[in-house]
Amino acid sequence: MKIGLIVVRFFFMLLVIFNPNVQQTAKAFTGTYGINYGRIADNIPSPDKVVKLLRAAKIKNVRIYDAEPSVLNAFKGTGLELVVGLPNGFVKEMSANADHALNWVKDNVKAFLPDTRIVGIAVGNEVLGGSDNELEVALLNAVKNIYNATKKLGISGVQISTAHSQAVFADSFPPSYCVFKDGVAQLMKPLLEFFSKIGSPFCLNAYPFLAYTYNPDKIDINYALFEPTKGIVDNRTHLHYDNLLDAQIDAAYAALEDAGFSNMEVIVTETGWASDGDENEPAATPSNARTYNYNLRKRLAKRKGTPLRPKKMLKAYIFALFNEYQKTGQSSERNFGLFKADGSISYDIGFSGLQDVSAASSLSSLKGIRAQAYYLTVIAITTSISVLLSRL
Repeated sequence: MKIGLIVVRFFFMLLVIFNPNVQQTAKAFTGTYGINYGRIADNIPSPDKVVKLLRAAKIKNVRIYDAEPSVLNAFKGTGLELVVGLPNGFVKEMSANADHALNWVKDNVKAFLPDTRIVGIAVGNEVLGGSDNELEVALLNAVKNIYNATKKLGISGVQISTAHSQAVFADSFPPSYCVFKDGVAQLMKPLLEFFSKIGSPFCLNAYPFLAYTYNPDKIDINYALFEPTKGIVDNRTHLHYDNLLDAQIDAAYAALEDAGFSNMEVIVTETGWASDGDENEPAATPSNARTYNYNLRKRLAKRKGTPLRPKKMLKAYIFALFNEYQKTGQSSERNFGLFKADGSISYDIGFSGLQDVSAASSLSSLKGIRAQAYYLTVIAITTSISVLLSRL
């Protein structure tokens, strides 16, 4: 009986593998911890040095906001897994012209595979819920054209996605009450239908820092920083939340469930805390940034889900690798980096800075040279002793 069951399962597996009508889900995230590598600055380390930094920190999952060749070349042969971005400025063009989408994928993705491990393409960033209606309308067709381009070019294992801000939600407190805004829902549903078909997750940029900054009288800062607090209880689900990030993620799950996509996974594509800011951003301090990012790292290391989805392991890309001084807007926008422009750490959460990496590399090389010299010396002495003994 057991042998028969095994045979049936084996043939069913073969049917799934070789059936062209079955969508194969691409996974763009392994483990739980990733980072956003933004480059809106002209004083940050070169891509080659960034690779050393990432490998020393053992950060495998990396997102960039474009497809810069110097970055893609630097990642060749490293084993680091990269999600590239199609900037918002290209979305309308890719939506209107399938050939342009094909050429973009050919030049910016296929040309670097397989040596550079490109595992995802993010089509635009925070498009829905913005002020550009034409851009919002163009998003779905751009996503479809980019996806179809990967299929025409024979590219597999590359996940297509787009990241959303919390501006797509009507209300996110308490979490179970969250739904998509009326103006967003009409565009969101067909997008979700397509992502559900191709096995892509819902990508969310979630910032407890922003929620606290805009509502300091309503939110306990310890709740935003993963510090001990009584938390909140959702009066509909009776679930308890001891940190704001989990609540923000479950709000997204509630909105997805309301829209009919209860099985879709939520991945946090941006989260972080600013270490400096303007006068109206008093929570943007090195101490708070360190606390948030240190506690977040511990939270992700537990490899557990949220109260509403306890079996879906939380995955998050941290924002960001470096401070980016050329960004516009509030001062906080320029100070989310775990590392400063010179590659030194902004605050200690267990990572080493670029200088430490270089020093460790130099020390390792020096140890290797010393070991080789010692080995050669031993050989020379041994040879000399052998010669002397032969003459006796």
